[in-house]
Amino acid sequence: MGAAVIDFLSPEDVFIDLAVSDKSQVLQELSRRAAARLGLEDGPVADEILSRESLGSTGVGNGVAIPHARLIGLINPFAVLARLKRAIDFDAIDGKPVDLVFLLLMRGDHDVGQINVLAAVARKLRDGNTLAALRKARTAPELFEALRSH
Repeated sequence: MGAAVIDFLSPEDVFIDLAVSDKSQVLQELSRRAAARLGLEDGPVADEILSRESLGSTGVGNGVAIPHARLIGLINPFAVLARLKRAIDFDAIDGKPVDLVFLLLMRGDHDVGQINVLAAVARKLRDGNTLAALRKARTAPELFEALRSH
């Protein structure tokens, strides 16, 4: 595939100790931050994320969620990573609360490369060493570096 997760995640889009009380709030907040960085209105971004989430939880297990959506007009994948202040219920596949949320926005077309982008994120966030490093990071730059280096 060739694309690395950090190809579409910038250090300024990584947040640590994000205080949210529930799944809806984290999805809304990360959608808002992504929209602001992309120069888009936050409503349509949040609508797409929430619409995808309504099809089934993107809580993939081990305290990780990868909410994602396709956006018409988006040229390159874009991501926001947050480590939550407190783990929240996310209806994850393993029933465990989520403390790491990687919001991923992809192009609106159904190019197979877009699926590869999502698979690359899932692979990265399944790795036990990566997860341990992400949870050990004390600052947002450390969180980004943990993702980049593992």
